[in-house]
Amino acid sequence: MIDFRSDTVTQPSPEMRHAMAQALVGDDVYGDDPTVNALEAFACDKLGFEAALFTSSGTQANLLALMSHCERGEEYICGQQAHNYKYEAGGAAVLGSIQPQPIDNAADGSLPLEAIEAAIKADDFHFARTRLVSLENTIGGKVLSLDYQAQVAALCQARGLKLHLDGARVFNAAVALGVDIKLIAKHYDSMSVCLSKGLGAPIGSLLMGDSAFIAKARRLRKMLGGGMRQAGIIAAAAHIALDKMPERLHFDHDNAQLLAERLKAIPALEVTTTPTNILYARCRRDRALELKAFLQNRGILINAGAPIRFVTHLGITSQDVETLAAAIADFYRCH
Repeated sequence: MIDFRSDTVTQPSPEMRHAMAQALVGDDVYGDDPTVNALEAFACDKLGFEAALFTSSGTQANLLALMSHCERGEEYICGQQAHNYKYEAGGAAVLGSIQPQPIDNAADGSLPLEAIEAAIKADDFHFARTRLVSLENTIGGKVLSLDYQAQVAALCQARGLKLHLDGARVFNAAVALGVDIKLIAKHYDSMSVCLSKGLGAPIGSLLMGDSAFIAKARRLRKMLGGGMRQAGIIAAAAHIALDKMPERLHFDHDNAQLLAERLKAIPALEVTTTPTNILYARCRRDRALELKAFLQNRGILINAGAPIRFVTHLGITSQDVETLAAAIADFYRCH
């Protein structure tokens, strides 16, 4: 099947599979898995943070960040479309007793500075204490500018707040901006990075921050059942993902642009692009479910949203893009 549903469907490369089979392992809860330790040290060097923690998922990494920055009854400011608000099962509230304060995302995915400022609570015992601002980059495929991130960092510093980045696809942002990842990372007190989306590892995310922050997050990871034993088996693949896979992300971006060009030629679709590997198409005839079934019979998987989200990744070639576009054109000719 050709799968455009998400970049989470990527498969580990032969090099990753070999590294997993040969990985040196130990008990990571004791801190003596050499492959995990090497991954965390490499991540610190690559992204410019003092410490790192290997986690099982991006959801876990984000939850650990929120619980490490905020105590019970405190709050974080985020976007209405933020993954750690909308798509992570309310974990901060349920497990951390942390109040989210969502505000509307602007059209470019950012949180307007004046809206962040207005959402910060006064020092009054009627209110939850505002402790943190959480951004997401990329968000829906959209990329936050370096200038904007610097402005939010300055606002947080002025107001005594911490700044976290949900960087599930942050390497896509760096590639789109044409900058070293450290130029993004430097603005944040903490950052999560997913290794199992566009970077292609089978499992795992990283949480980055200073040593005290990561020590607290490590304790909370154990509390949440995230202490892994011989995790070097998966860390070996994650290391390759972090080391080698960012350099190929521009192919995914190019394929997304190619798909956008092909879909724009189909009158029944209204196409919205982003600078990265995600694009959207709204069915003007409201036939997304029928299209999904038609494509599945052609060996192509999509999600039938409104709009439909298409995601390119290392499992998608330019020929796959052409195959999808031709099949969609066939659908609308026949229907």
